[in-house]
Amino acid sequence: MIERHRTTQRMSQATVHRGVAYFSGQVGSDPEAGVTDQTAQALSKIDDLLAMVGSDRRNLLGANIWLSDISTFDQMNTAWDDWVPEGAAPVRATVESRLAHAHWKVEIMVWAAVPDAPA
Repeated sequence: MIERHRTTQRMSQATVHRGVAYFSGQVGSDPEAGVTDQTAQALSKIDDLLAMVGSDRRNLLGANIWLSDISTFDQMNTAWDDWVPEGAAPVRATVESRLAHAHWKVEIMVWAAVPDAPA
């Protein structure tokens, strides 16, 4: 069974299948914020989505991170390292990419195990 959450014609914010939740890319909410703050804002949205499907950041399996400027890698990692629980770091890739809107500096997409979901 596939569960879709916060679905529109274009996309779902979360999809759960066989005990794994997949999330759409999340961006910061303040276009004037720097990379560290936009990263923290995106991670807060991810926390909300994880809770919505019955998971949390300790169950992260993987993450893809896009930065509009790879020179801000350390700034993004400041927020990321504070957010990821010790011993629960997922696999991760970070690349530089042009994002959909010029004011976005970082976009983060994760997937996570959902402990009580049917396998």
